[in-house]
Amino acid sequence: MPVLIPTNRETAAEWRNESTQKPPQRAVYLHECGADAVLKQAYAHTATVWTGDFHNAKQVLAAMKKRVRKPVARQADVQTAFHNHRMRQAQTSRVLNMLAVEIGADFALDLPRAPDVRGALADVYGEPNSKPFLLPLNQLLGFIGAHEWHKKGVFVPELDAAVHVPFGVFSPLRGEYLGLIARAPLPEPCKSAFDIGTGSGVIAALLAARGIPRITATDTNPRAIACARANIGRLGYGGRVQVEETDLFPQGRADLIVCNPPWLPAKPTSAVEAALYDPGHAMLQGFLNGVRERLNPNGEAWLVMSDLAEHLHLRQADFLQQCFQTASLAVAGVLQTEPAHRKAADADDPLAFARSRETTGLYRLKAV
Repeated sequence: MPVLIPTNRETAAEWRNESTQKPPQRAVYLHECGADAVLKQAYAHTATVWTGDFHNAKQVLAAMKKRVRKPVARQADVQTAFHNHRMRQAQTSRVLNMLAVEIGADFALDLPRAPDVRGALADVYGEPNSKPFLLPLNQLLGFIGAHEWHKKGVFVPELDAAVHVPFGVFSPLRGEYLGLIARAPLPEPCKSAFDIGTGSGVIAALLAARGIPRITATDTNPRAIACARANIGRLGYGGRVQVEETDLFPQGRADLIVCNPPWLPAKPTSAVEAALYDPGHAMLQGFLNGVRERLNPNGEAWLVMSDLAEHLHLRQADFLQQCFQTASLAVAGVLQTEPAHRKAADADDPLAFARSRETTGLYRLKAV
């Protein structure tokens, strides 16, 4: 259902936001103003709808970010540091999203010096709209950046090719786990595989590249389903990989079942964050508790999991082992790698104390 909010014009306006934030109480159309004026309105739960020069709006947004993103003192308690970090992220995002623009019919952005945003918005929303709506400028810029990445693609060395990922689907920009999947020994025989929570389809494609003839990839996100099918077809594996929209497992059994679930047991604040945060490790435990009955004799389940949650004190060090034991699974081997992404080496990152010690593991599991 569209969310309508009152404005300083004659009619209400539809408000769109990809996050779970509450909409503003009202919106005020202004030609141009400074960052302090927008922030004052934001703290009063009022959105500012920019009607002036697009580049000036970007400068105001940049000034707002400098004002709200202040250095934070280190927390002695690790878990408190993480939860405070998440809370600050949510509060900052909500304030920044109070600077908005009006998107006209057919995804038109009628502002001086504004770019053509129709392709970026079509990536997110599909068919063009017939009525105007309000959209946070910060999100629009995110859509534009994601659209450029979608067109360019993310090069995956293990495939010697790029995968193309639109907004709303988890991108393998951080791809060290793919190296684990590429070199882990396959079970014998390995004629079939499931990729659970496929996202972009990159793991399914990698399994096909390794020669597995029959692969079923699953996801519950319609954007991910469309993305995975497009990537699988583009890479030439359409004859080997079937993509299904279903929760966790497809019908049947397989020789190999792979899952790279969200690594942190926390509440996501948007659809795309569901690939990173999973309250109570629900997907992880659903996968482990159901995978044994889906394996063929001598089959293996591969779980890709970071230990970042342990360094953040969000789960106990023996949590995974207890889950394996409960699910009647034994560890046949573990491959590990250290993260190579930018945040891992950023000493100013609020979670640097944990990221600096993080490792990612591929657990080869067999039924007991």
